[in-house]
Amino acid sequence: MKLLYKFSLLSVFAVIVSCKETPKSVDKATKEVVAESNVISYPDSWVNSRVEKAKNRLNETEAGKIIWNAMEAHGGLDTWFANGPLTFRFNYQPLDGKTARDSYQTVDTWSNRAVHTSATDSSAKFGWTGEKAWVMAKDSTAFAYDTKFWALTPLWFVGHPFVLSGEGVNLELLEPTTFKDKDYNVVKVTFDAGTGDAPDDYYILYVNKESNKIAVMRYIVSYPEYFKDGGHAPEKFTEFIGEQKVDGITMPGGFKTYWTVEGNQPGEYITKIDFTDVSFENDLPKDFFDAPADAKILN
Repeated sequence: MKLLYKFSLLSVFAVIVSCKETPKSVDKATKEVVAESNVISYPDSWVNSRVEKAKNRLNETEAGKIIWNAMEAHGGLDTWFANGPLTFRFNYQPLDGKTARDSYQTVDTWSNRAVHTSATDSSAKFGWTGEKAWVMAKDSTAFAYDTKFWALTPLWFVGHPFVLSGEGVNLELLEPTTFKDKDYNVVKVTFDAGTGDAPDDYYILYVNKESNKIAVMRYIVSYPEYFKDGGHAPEKFTEFIGEQKVDGITMPGGFKTYWTVEGNQPGEYITKIDFTDVSFENDLPKDFFDAPADAKILN
């Protein structure tokens, strides 16, 4: 997945983890807006400007039009931004016994900042400030995984198609396909060279021809810390299970991930992901995403 650095770069719509280089910071005007209030907030004019730029850019290509229509079908980019930071529980459960990742998290969809709280220990936290990664936990084994990588990775499951509204995102229309007797447009997402730490990541999205909603995400992980000699993991096939509507935004009810096999079909079922406790928060203090004073700053 595009790591948090890419997320930060592209979702500073002012979202593109693993899913990346030091991300672009929020621009000066945006910082000034935030400084005027004790809570995280952006004016309607800021939201409208970002949405209009994304709409114009996406509608220049057939692939972009499909993604823009998907944004509209999922509730609209204007609503996504206007709702404020997104809070949810993301319980990632590998079925092969590998490390599970279960946390409550809050993500600033404007500037790709994040705070995670362990689902089993509310004192254990980690996050991404937009400039640096941090962790705070009494037990060094509280997070037995790369928290820097994971800080924004879940956004690249739950935030499609909205995370594709930023610059540096390239969209290619592939041949349409059928999955579970339904017809889909297929759009491949790649990134400009130098975009984050893993510009070789890609996503392939299945957008339902009738509803314009996303049902499948195929992707690779090429995070250099995992693949120091280059390359990437085998492609995965994630099916979006059900849906939930929160404050006007339609998101998946959960996810099932498989290895992609011949013919771009789902193979072995490898990961169950629960996506629950979803809400938008519009009254968070402006320092919410800052690293705590006693947190460890990660390299």
